Amino acid sequence: MASSQGGVGAVTALQSHHYSSGPHWSPGVSQYQHQPHTARSLDRVLEDAVSSGILNLSGRKLREYPGLSYDLTDTTQADLSKNRFTEIPPEVCLFAPLESLNLYHNCIKCIPEAIINLQMLTYLDISRNLLSVLPKYLFNLPLKVLLVSNNKLLSIPEEIGKAKDLMELDVSCNEIQALPAQVGRLQALRELNIRRNCLHMLPEELADLPLIRLDFSCNKITEIPAAYRKLRQLQHIILDNNPMQSPPAQICLKGKVHIFKFLNIQACRLDKKPDTLDLPSLGKRCLPQPLTDSKNHGPDSGIGSDSGDKRLIVSFINTAFSRGSRQEYNSTEPSFTMRRKMEHLREELEQIGLLRQNIESRLKVLLPDDVGAALMDGVVLCHLANNISPRSVASIHVPSPAVPKLSMAKCRRNVENFLDACKKIGVPQDKLCLPHHILEERGLVKVGVTVQALLDLPPSRLMQLSAI
Repeated sequence: MASSQGGVGAVTALQSHHYSSGPHWSPGVSQYQHQPHTARSLDRVLEDAVSSGILNLSGRKLREYPGLSYDLTDTTQADLSKNRFTEIPPEVCLFAPLESLNLYHNCIKCIPEAIINLQMLTYLDISRNLLSVLPKYLFNLPLKVLLVSNNKLLSIPEEIGKAKDLMELDVSCNEIQALPAQVGRLQALRELNIRRNCLHMLPEELADLPLIRLDFSCNKITEIPAAYRKLRQLQHIILDNNPMQSPPAQICLKGKVHIFKFLNIQACRLDKKPDTLDLPSLGKRCLPQPLTDSKNHGPDSGIGSDSGDKRLIVSFINTAFSRGSRQEYNSTEPSFTMRRKMEHLREELEQIGLLRQNIESRLKVLLPDDVGAALMDGVVLCHLANNISPRSVASIHVPSPAVPKLSMAKCRRNVENFLDACKKIGVPQDKLCLPHHILEERGLVKVGVTVQALLDLPPSRLMQLSAI
């Protein structure tokens, strides 16, 4: 069984353990530190890039590619941002292992077809350039992050639907007039930024995506489709500076909860059906939805107004908890008690959904459907701690191809190392879960409290730790 020292070497093992995902990127932020440059240091940078595979030419006001005399074909990360390139250097398109390409703030007018040679490319930042078109062949790349803000784009090609791995798309500050319906095929998409364009409407197909963040502020949109109520994982919706009519502006100002209540009411009116309880998932992505009969219940009658409805609700609750908390409710309980417990169930499901979203958005990965099983060996949680405070977990036990499942002893050591790191980083004692909450998959809500407290730590505290 392999054990990796520190949080860096185990990233590959983490990715192969539960999912096939690219490296962790900080969206919209350059991957490199910018330092003062001299003509002499340019040769040194190119020499270092030959051996390290990381090419950093940022902020040098270059008009031509300076690396013709160097063999940089093994480069995996290239930062050419803040220069004066009018095209992507052809030599860069020959870097077959390239995973990250940063071309932010240049004068590039088009993306050459040769870019399809970069079949390992997962991160592309070509923001603040002079692009008027996104070529169709761009979406044959395995991109996970695509940043093309502050260009001159008028549209997005339908071929974007081929980018099945895309997790973040930023096309803000362009002149786009409509989004193609094929955006709805991006089943890995977590963040969509279409701010400051010329959009008049939102495609209903977005409702089927696992979006966490949606920003369509500063457009000309008047209506949010009622289907968007199905965006159960959405944490942030930014819609200011639009002439909103549905929902009305006064509801939009109250925030996400009120917006989604309005959309639910609108959907019920359109369908001419009584409102139903639309619960997010627990562990599995989809749970059976509660059934209702054809009667129109009054606004104060609640769910379960007769014995038939009660049996249906109890069956649903038992099904949900058998997959999560493994609790059952007695069908002889009064309906008001059941409604209270139904509301408690909704809250637990939302908290577990937030746990999934926090980890996925921070690590830029996709968790399997069963969140509890994905966390029980402690590998993901240890990497989360190292992502927040590097080297806080010095040793992580990871599975190997020969032995793909860790022993319980090694799972426990990972979990205890994670909790020890949380204490060291500064998570309060009352926010810490216990090892069995993770190891036995019986306390995901408490694990979520610990993860949230970890993410909420002030930057000043983390900077102090990194300086030690």
